[in-house]
Amino acid sequence: MPHRFRVLALLFFASTITYIDRVCISVAGKDIQEELGITLQQWGWVLGAFVLAYGLFEIPGGALGDKYGPRKILTRIVAWWSAFTILTGFAQSFRQLLVIRFLFGVGEAGAFPNFSATIARWFPAHERARAQSVVWMASRIGGALSPILVIPIQQAWGWRAAFYLFGIIGIVWAAVWFIWFRDDPRRKKNITAAEIAVIDPAPVSGEKTRIPWGQIFSKPNMWWIMLMYHANAWCGFFYLTWMHIFLANGRGFTAGELLALSWLPFVFGAIANVIGGITSDFLVKRIGLKWGRRAVGCGGLGAATIFLVLTIFTQGKFTTILFLALAYGFSDFALPVAWAVCLDVGQKNAGLVTGAMNMSAQVGSFLTTVLFGYIVVAFGSYNAPLVPIAIMSLVATLAWLKIDPTRPLVKPSATEILPP
Repeated sequence: MPHRFRVLALLFFASTITYIDRVCISVAGKDIQEELGITLQQWGWVLGAFVLAYGLFEIPGGALGDKYGPRKILTRIVAWWSAFTILTGFAQSFRQLLVIRFLFGVGEAGAFPNFSATIARWFPAHERARAQSVVWMASRIGGALSPILVIPIQQAWGWRAAFYLFGIIGIVWAAVWFIWFRDDPRRKKNITAAEIAVIDPAPVSGEKTRIPWGQIFSKPNMWWIMLMYHANAWCGFFYLTWMHIFLANGRGFTAGELLALSWLPFVFGAIANVIGGITSDFLVKRIGLKWGRRAVGCGGLGAATIFLVLTIFTQGKFTTILFLALAYGFSDFALPVAWAVCLDVGQKNAGLVTGAMNMSAQVGSFLTTVLFGYIVVAFGSYNAPLVPIAIMSLVATLAWLKIDPTRPLVKPSATEILPP
């Protein structure tokens, strides 16, 4: 197997673990609230604490990967978040849980930007959207596995046991990554010259590199990317935080029905991620980079908006989960393209660009996570928070029309320009 696919396999497992750890608290949310006496509004702050910290430290986390390499930075990130996953199981009060989840977010910030920085170093341009789709497919598999794993564990040993187990798994991954991975493909033992030729990696010296902050953030392209991902996050993070409570309290799902059906949106998302990445790479070859990315972004998020609106107007359990699954699936159809476009325009600064994009998303994630409970209480309806979520999905759709992946954010230096 080519070494770059082994790298992708490691990223696949890291992404799966990430989302198992994230969704775990949502699945166990009802039991945690009852045991620790946490109100609906307080629960929004528990969930939002992670998002706030994750957003604040996302740009530094991505920039550190560009500067020091994803080998060291991802080792630190995964080990940190795994430690605080374990500590979540030790929480005894609302305040303790709030602090632990905030620090969990501090540690995990920069994970996906460093996944992207790894892909930028190890994959040629025409394979990057597919590689991104595999990473994001893995995250959805993690989301789908979370209720299947967590519910039986908490029924047998209590909700705390799940956090202990998943934290240990993450620490094992961090050790394997640090021992096996190398930042520069050419420094990986036993890699073939043929694979190096396929990857065609840019020089990686291992030394600190200068980050062109001014050039990157002076370009409208960067801000349109950030707006698109910010708006899209209003939809995406609902599934990771409030969906299980929405289904239980808003649509009357029992624990058995959650176990049987709540994984469906994540399965749709996993499949759609792969299809979206493959579709975009195919369209890039046929119609060019600009519309090869845009068509998938606009089409996916536009369809997601439609199914979010349909969810508001249905009360049936099966139709609710079906519409939610389709909305998530179409949103995820566009997801690998959003990350691929950051590699297109960010190039060797992919960690910083994806970090900035994901930071803007966490602002949206924080708002939707904290406001959800307050909106439910204010309007007396679990449908009410879906209205701003659908509106922001439409905003994300329209923002794609302004994103141009053919315009790099940083002009290459003279030494980086290849001769004709």
